Amino acid sequence: MKKSHMLSVLILSFVVLFAAFPVHAEKQQISLWFWGAEPYSQEALNTILADTYNASQDEYELIIEYRNTVDNDINVALAAGEGPDIVYGSGPAFVMPLADAGALAPLDTYSEKYGWKDRILSPLYDSGTVNGVLYSLGNSVSTMGIFYNKKVLAENGWEVPTTIDELITVMDEAIDKGMYASVTGNKGWKPVNENYSSLFLTHFAGPRAVYNSLTGKEKWNNPRIASAIEKSAEWFNKGYLGGEDYINLNFSESIQLLADGKSPFFFGPSIGFQWAASFFVDDKAEDLGFAPFPAGEKDVPYPLYTLGVACTLSINANSEHKDAAAAILDMMMTPEFMQKMTEAWPGYWGVPLKDLSAVDTSNMGPLSKSFTEAVRSVSDAINNGNFGYYTNVFFPAATQTQFIDIETVWYGEATVSEFLDRVDKEFQVEFEKGLVPPIPEPAQQ
Repeated sequence: MKKSHMLSVLILSFVVLFAAFPVHAEKQQISLWFWGAEPYSQEALNTILADTYNASQDEYELIIEYRNTVDNDINVALAAGEGPDIVYGSGPAFVMPLADAGALAPLDTYSEKYGWKDRILSPLYDSGTVNGVLYSLGNSVSTMGIFYNKKVLAENGWEVPTTIDELITVMDEAIDKGMYASVTGNKGWKPVNENYSSLFLTHFAGPRAVYNSLTGKEKWNNPRIASAIEKSAEWFNKGYLGGEDYINLNFSESIQLLADGKSPFFFGPSIGFQWAASFFVDDKAEDLGFAPFPAGEKDVPYPLYTLGVACTLSINANSEHKDAAAAILDMMMTPEFMQKMTEAWPGYWGVPLKDLSAVDTSNMGPLSKSFTEAVRSVSDAINNGNFGYYTNVFFPAATQTQFIDIETVWYGEATVSEFLDRVDKEFQVEFEKGLVPPIPEPAQQ
C-alpha cells in the first residue's frame, strides 16, 4: 500500500515537473541552396531573410547553404528526387527543363493566394511560366548598361555618352591615352559572353528583329541579326571589350580597374553594383555612375534596356514544406525586402515589382541609391515596351548556349553565317518542342 502510494506521488511529481518545463518541438528545416556570394552578401541574406523569417514563427527554420557549384548541384539533386525546398536557378532557361521533367512544383495556387501576378512586372512574371503554368519567380530585374567612372570622365573632358558615336569617340581617345576602352572579361566563367550577345542583339539588331526570330517569324540568319553579330566581332577586335585582357579579367577585377581609373567604362549587367561595393568606397564612393547603352542603329529606341533577371526561385516538387517555402518567396517579392537588401547588398535585389514607390532611398549609400534608380528606369521602360531580351531569360537552353559561343565569331573560328546557321538549327528543334518561353512584344515596330 505504501509502495503504491509512493509510486503515485512519484508519477505526480514528474507530471508537475514537465508541466513547469514544457518541451518544445524542434523546428522543421526549410533549405535554400544559393550561389557562393561574397561574405558581406551572405551576411545580408542570412540576416534580412533567414533570421527575419525564423523569428516570425515557431514551426520552421530556413537554412541557406552557399555553393559555388549550385547550378550543377541543383540539377544532380533534383534528378535524384532530392535537393533543397527552395530551388535557385540561373534564369528561366535553366528552369524550363526542370519544370518539364516534373522536378518543380507549380506555383499558380500560391500566385493567386499572394497576388503575385498583380504585383510583378508582366514580362518577367510570364517568363517564369512553362506551358502557361508558373514555376519560378525572378528575384531581381537585371539589365545591361554602361558603368562609368565620373572622375575619369571629368578629368578627360568626356561627357556621359548618349549616342553610339559619342561612345566610340571616348573609347578611341581612352585607347590613345593608354587606357582600356572598356574593362570586362570572361575569366573563369564563359557564360559572361552572353551578356554581350544580349547587348548587341538589343541595341544593334533591335528588339523587333529579335522578337521576330524568337517567335519563329524569321530565321536568326537574317541581315539585321547578322549585322549585330558582325558588329560585336568588330568591337571585340578593336579592343572595345577589355582589349587583349578579355580572357584574363573577371567582373570583379574589371570593376576594380574601373575604380582605379584605368578605363572610363565597364559594359556589364546591373548586378555589377554588388562588386562595385568592394572598390567604390571612401573617397571613390560617389564616382560610379550607370547609364543606358546607346542605340546602335537609327531606328532602335533610346533609352532601351535588355530585360533580364539575376536569378530565379522555385519550389522543389518533392518538398514536404511547399506552403512555408511559398511564404518565404512572398517575403522576397515586396518593396520592404528590396529596400533592406539593396541597402546592404546593392545590385542583386531589384525585385521586379510594378510599383516601387514604397522603396525609400533616403538612407541608402551612393551605390544602393544608384542601383535603385536604375531598377526604376528599367521598370518604367518595361511598362512602355522599351526592352530587349536577355538570352538567359527568353532563349531556350540550347539556343542560349549557342549565343554563349559567340566568341567563335570573335576569334575567327566561324563566320557570322556559320554561327547563325548553328543557332537556327538548335532553335528550330526547341521551337517545335515548345521550349521557348513566353515572349513579350516590344514597342519598336
